[in-house]
Amino acid sequence: MTGGFAVEAEWRIYSKRADFNGIGNRFNIDPVVARVIRNRDIEGEDAIEKFLYGTLDSCYDGSLMKDMEKGISIISGKIDEGVPIRIVGDYDVDGVTSTYILYDAMRNLGADVSYDIPHRVTDGYGINVRIIDAAYGDGVDTIITCDNGIAAFDAINRAKELGMTVVVTDHHEIQEHIPDADAVIDPHQAEDEYPFKAICGAEVAYKFIKCLYAHRNASLDDRKYIEFVALATYCDVMPLLDENRIYVREGMKKLKATENKGLRALVSACGLSEAVISGYHLGFMLGPCINTAGRIGSAKEALELFIERDETECAGKAGKLKENNDSRKKMTEDGTALAIEKIEAEGYDSNQVIVVYLENVHESLAGIIAGKVKEHFYRPSIVFTDSDDKEILKGSGRSIDDYNLFEGLTEVKDILAKFGGHKLAAGLSVERKRLGELRDALNENAHLTVQQLTPKLMIDVPMPLRYVSMPLIEQLSALEPFGAANPKPLFAEAGLKIRSLYIYGKRGNVININVEDSRGGRFTIKSFDPDSVVEDIKKWFTDEVCDKMLEGVDTGAKVDIAYQPDINEYRGDRTIQFLLRHMRKHMEG
Repeated sequence: MTGGFAVEAEWRIYSKRADFNGIGNRFNIDPVVARVIRNRDIEGEDAIEKFLYGTLDSCYDGSLMKDMEKGISIISGKIDEGVPIRIVGDYDVDGVTSTYILYDAMRNLGADVSYDIPHRVTDGYGINVRIIDAAYGDGVDTIITCDNGIAAFDAINRAKELGMTVVVTDHHEIQEHIPDADAVIDPHQAEDEYPFKAICGAEVAYKFIKCLYAHRNASLDDRKYIEFVALATYCDVMPLLDENRIYVREGMKKLKATENKGLRALVSACGLSEAVISGYHLGFMLGPCINTAGRIGSAKEALELFIERDETECAGKAGKLKENNDSRKKMTEDGTALAIEKIEAEGYDSNQVIVVYLENVHESLAGIIAGKVKEHFYRPSIVFTDSDDKEILKGSGRSIDDYNLFEGLTEVKDILAKFGGHKLAAGLSVERKRLGELRDALNENAHLTVQQLTPKLMIDVPMPLRYVSMPLIEQLSALEPFGAANPKPLFAEAGLKIRSLYIYGKRGNVININVEDSRGGRFTIKSFDPDSVVEDIKKWFTDEVCDKMLEGVDTGAKVDIAYQPDINEYRGDRTIQFLLRHMRKHMEG
């Protein structure tokens, strides 16, 4: 079961049909690559063409969004009037980048513009009455939100009571109704004609700015801000399909050449100046540094990095974000271990929806821990921590594909003090005394089947190792960026005989699984989790057999391997390597 799930994953092979040879001939790609593309639900020549070769010109016009023209007219008029405008974002990557895009672009138009970002601990998610009152006290005339606002009924009502103008730009799911703002721009609204709904807040902000510049006949380079849109799209786990894929791909190309000195300094602080930027770098290196500012400090620190123009200051600010993120990693590891221990001890791992409260864990880490709990148990998971109000617990949830977390919380909204989010992620709060009631209600309503609660290991193609070639790997790499809805292709071969195991590396952190196929071909599969490999081998074939394998003795034991091919470059040499993703005991017949 090597691969990290606490429950056995079910191996499945995609069975989607198409003329793979015909597609291969039409686009000059291997039929295996054509099959992977079809597995991503990309059908028809136009869609395949866009997936492979789409450009920024292929992306949609933001004016198709409901209220876009109304919002543009309002903000353009306020710029002309010279009245103070305040942008209110949010404390994650999407919120920070959205705020930066709006602030920088409007400032360049001569707007009297300022910004505010809620503090994760003292404010919670999104705009609130305190932020409205503070803006009013500062003489602000107009509020424009980004990556939040669609559920901010009390805050927006307060702003209207004070005579303020409010424009909402957001991308989250709509609750029962929309707030009473002067313009509400969110592609999830009824009657909204924007053709691709699954976009992040930064993309909505970017579309808003493009439309604003067009309205004012101002010049704006199409590639301006796309590296920020790429960061937000990837880190907010938006599906990497359609225009999202284009923005992330093109944004990654621009990232190292960005004109933004702060972002360039962050790339350097993360040691990526010489790297070819990939989705991994966005989601697991750069993004977490930005997120950490909002988790253990203030998200304004990340925003100030992007606004800063002095290179020395940028280097210092970026270095601090990197150091804080390194500290956060250790806190997250400890919190995750505590959560798993408590869930198992109290029997929550048998629940369909896991709800756990953790003492002495910083509330800013709840979302990350919830994600790791979800991955471990393959259950929708909500982690609660203490808040400043002793009677209120604050939580963050992450979900599996077969459970819409936002809908699940909507069904129990009478129990909750506050909530918001979308299908796979949400933030919420509940009275401490009602935590058990919430857990019971969510589980009573879930109705998830055993099948839905079993992780699926989706194999793109059952492909023999001997079929893999350099040209095939290079073609597969053209399908990047990999991420949500476009995972890195996974292949498998069954019935491989293990000839030997070899553990190496300075810390013994790499293991080679030397295998032989049915035709006598010999290959090496590499894993960076030797402990799991050895544990599974012992479980399937006994300790004695495992010891023999480690001594180089061919025992005849067979396994099925799920792998990803890659190119290893070392001192100018390029060789094919196979990376282990999952392994199971081979069952004959």
